Amino acid sequence: MNIKKGDTVVILSGKDKDKKGKVSKVFPERGKLIVEGLNVAKRHQKPTQKFPGGIIDKSMPLTASKVMLVCSRCSKPTRIGTKEVGDRRVRVCKKCNEIVDKV
Repeated sequence: MNIKKGDTVVILSGKDKDKKGKVSKVFPERGKLIVEGLNVAKRHQKPTQKFPGGIIDKSMPLTASKVMLVCSRCSKPTRIGTKEVGDRRVRVCKKCNEIVDKV
């Protein structure tokens, strides 16, 4: 997967189309990720000793193919390429050729 925790992404389809958010959790084995505050569903929570219960808002996972990384330099949704810098491989913006990974 080309998207990591902490990246800013834009959603390409669905009810939250064209909204930007920060990735809070990634599930690479399932090809899904959770974006803070987007793709929110209402869930009924039973009361426990720590939580009183009720209806809560929960961010649900999105398929990674439905989001696109936003470049920090050009602020546009972009595809990701890779480039060798020294002995490590880094992610690169296809539009402005800027390195996306923080070194």
